[in-house]
Amino acid sequence: MHVHPELAPVLEELPPLLDPYADIEGTRAGLHALARHFPADRDGVTSERFAVPRPDGSRLALEVYRPVDAPGPLPGVLHFHGGGYTFGQAPPGEDRTAIELVREVRAAVVSVEYRLAPEHPCPAAAEDCFLALEWTAGRAAALGVDAARLAVSGQSAGGGLAAAVALMARDRGGPALVHQALIVPDLDDAAGTGPTPADSDPRLPDGAFIQQGWRHYTPEGAAAYPYAAAARATDLRGLPAACVVVCGLDPLRDAGLAHARRLMDAEVQVALHYVAGAWHGFEMFAPDSRLARETTAHWTGLLRAALHGEEEYVMAAPVP
Repeated sequence: MHVHPELAPVLEELPPLLDPYADIEGTRAGLHALARHFPADRDGVTSERFAVPRPDGSRLALEVYRPVDAPGPLPGVLHFHGGGYTFGQAPPGEDRTAIELVREVRAAVVSVEYRLAPEHPCPAAAEDCFLALEWTAGRAAALGVDAARLAVSGQSAGGGLAAAVALMARDRGGPALVHQALIVPDLDDAAGTGPTPADSDPRLPDGAFIQQGWRHYTPEGAAAYPYAAAARATDLRGLPAACVVVCGLDPLRDAGLAHARRLMDAEVQVALHYVAGAWHGFEMFAPDSRLARETTAHWTGLLRAALHGEEEYVMAAPVP
């Protein structure tokens, strides 16, 4: 197993990976406590919470983050958090990724608190995320958002949901999207069923880890709902341009590479970014590493270019 030299010292310090699915409620509580202990830096960013009615009368919680005193309509990004379809969600106003996207992309970012499995299995999460897109497009003027410049982004399970929403928007006649940022996306229910790059290291997520999330999210199997696993889609034509990020030691690597190739075969513009020697979620453990900063700068730069109409994305000066 080849580990990137910059990450090798970080990996050496990691303990064996605990099973987050053994006590899902405990995992959720622990993540929320950790987030509250290290509050996000909201300098220059404001946010407002909304409760969007679902067809069954329940409410979907959204938080809209935007730059303070931003002039004119901004492009909009629907951001879907990760967490194996079972956990995640930042405390109100504390979505770090959304806040950083506001700064890096110069956009309004809608953080979606979609329903979680196993209490709410598929299709709850995907339908929540699509409802958030419809709501944002329908309220664009009131939100100060340009409905002609909307994108979706997500990491891990959130990347799988972003890919699903792109398919749903195409199949349901909109709202139109200009970009999909799929960061180490969890979009194939078959991922992890065979050998994966980190199977020999107990400190890293492996195939069994990924499969646990899918069993909670799709207890009846992914075939029961057409948008459960975007990798199952038979036709990828007409989808928005995509950035796909995969890591070399990630059990989701092969599924991400295959999806990127299928998008290319369908004549969808794709920017594939391969991070050799990195594992799933490495940025959380090495956020200040050059590798993490360059990876984030790459996909956020492409997203920014897509939303602001820049004819050509040129990576900024190398990350110091």
